[in-house]
Amino acid sequence: MKKKFSKKWKASRQPRKQRKFQLNAPLHLRYKKMSATLSKELRKKHSMRNLEVRKGDTVKIMRGKFKKKQGKVLVCDLKKGKITIDGIQATKKEGTKVPVWFDASNVKIILLEVEDKKRLKKKIEGKIEKLGEKEIKLEDKKNAPKKK
Repeated sequence: MKKKFSKKWKASRQPRKQRKFQLNAPLHLRYKKMSATLSKELRKKHSMRNLEVRKGDTVKIMRGKFKKKQGKVLVCDLKKGKITIDGIQATKKEGTKVPVWFDASNVKIILLEVEDKKRLKKKIEGKIEKLGEKEIKLEDKKNAPKKK
C-alpha cells in the first residue's frame, strides 16, 4: 500500500493495512465509520439499522466500564474517530476529572438530534434508490428469455 489514501484499495487481512487505511482516510469517509446502532423503536420508525453519530444525539453506552449509562454526545472527533458523552468522566489520580472518549460502535443511539432534517432524508433516499435498482435488476431477470 502506498503512503497516500487509495480509493481503489478494497480490503486486507493484515491489521496494519486496515489501520493505515482508516488513519489516512479523508474526513467524509471517516464520518461514515462513526456510526452506531439504533434502538429498537428508532429502527422500526426509520426502517434502518444504524446511523452516523452526531453532536446532540442521546446515546446509551453498551460496552466497558460505563456500560448502561446514558447521555448526550458533546463532541464527535473525526480525527480520533471517537465521541465524548455528557456527564461521563474519569477521575485521575490527582483528582481532576477528564472526559472519556468512546468508539461510536460501542454506543447505541436512543434519541436522534432532529435539528437537521436532511440527515435522515439523504439516508432514506439513498436506500430507496438502491432498492429501486434491485427491483429493476430482478424484473430484467424475470423478463429475460430462458436458455434451453
